[in-house]
Amino acid sequence: MSNSQDKPAADSDRLLEIVLAALDDMKGVDVRVIDVREMTSITDRMVVVSGTSTRHVKALADHVALQAKQHGYQPLGVEGEHAAEWVLVDLVDVVVHVMMPEIREFYALEKLWSVGGRNNASA
Repeated sequence: MSNSQDKPAADSDRLLEIVLAALDDMKGVDVRVIDVREMTSITDRMVVVSGTSTRHVKALADHVALQAKQHGYQPLGVEGEHAAEWVLVDLVDVVVHVMMPEIREFYALEKLWSVGGRNNASA
């Protein structure tokens, strides 16, 4: 369940800022933020970003996790680091999907989570 019930919204917003800055630092491609607060209780926002190679995907995910830790946000988990085609960084209030472009296109998470007219915001 999301920490949004236990923490103020500003904390979730701060975490999102940290994630977006980390992705910008490492030149993440086509960053999208999806607000899912009204759709699920597992997280507040999902961030979807592409990397240019499996090495870049792993570096993006590692940098997000490191920056979050340095700001006092402990990742719940990081999955997919071995293959590094799709690495998920679970920061509870923000879940980050770092994907190779072909994997991102195949799974189309932005379309899946925008059903019902929800808007995706570019970051």
